[in-house]
Amino acid sequence: MTKVKVTAGPYTFRGRFETEAAPKTVAAFLKHMPFKSRIVHVRWSGEGVWAPLGDMDFGVGFENNTCYPSPGQVILYPGGVSETELLLAYGNVAFASKAGPLSGNHFITLTDGLENIYALGRKTLYEGVQDVSFELD
Repeated sequence: MTKVKVTAGPYTFRGRFETEAAPKTVAAFLKHMPFKSRIVHVRWSGEGVWAPLGDMDFGVGFENNTCYPSPGQVILYPGGVSETELLLAYGNVAFASKAGPLSGNHFITLTDGLENIYALGRKTLYEGVQDVSFELD
């Protein structure tokens, strides 16, 4: 099992890649590791933060996709109706954009540090953009 360390704002989380459920997405993301971006609070989806990635192409379609990620789940929207993005749920999420409902590939599940996941979401909501990095653990 491949493990991941996610640092978002002042918080550190650890988890696992969902290699059995989303093997193509995991393989594509690993090619970009370590991955650094910035997160902002979601506009339409509820309690989540997202990293807008524009026209970045991971070369994957949909697998293990969901519209309703649970807290601590990271999903990749590979692009199409809206821009490519990563979304990290910290509470209730109904993944959507101004174009309507979306579905993203659940490829990371955070397992450690979850006591700070809600604080990360609220910090991003009230204080704005936060740095985020993904690295092998």
